[in-house]
Amino acid sequence: MKARSFSLAGMALFTPLLLHVVPTLVIGLAFVIPRSCIAGVNPLSIGFVVTVVGFVPVYLSGIALARRGGGQPHA
Repeated sequence: MKARSFSLAGMALFTPLLLHVVPTLVIGLAFVIPRSCIAGVNPLSIGFVVTVVGFVPVYLSGIALARRGGGQPHA
């Protein structure tokens, strides 16, 4: 098993993920939610965070699938 080396090309795969998750959480938690009717820690604000963070494993599994060569071609 080869050890994976850090590379800019590998990091480029995660740039879209970071550019989606970080600003969404910052804007949502710092500006939108505190000024709305769901301010504070409650099921709606927790649901927002879980939804955004839930995107991470989906993105990572898509990257893994693409690296393996994808799936079945569409008809």
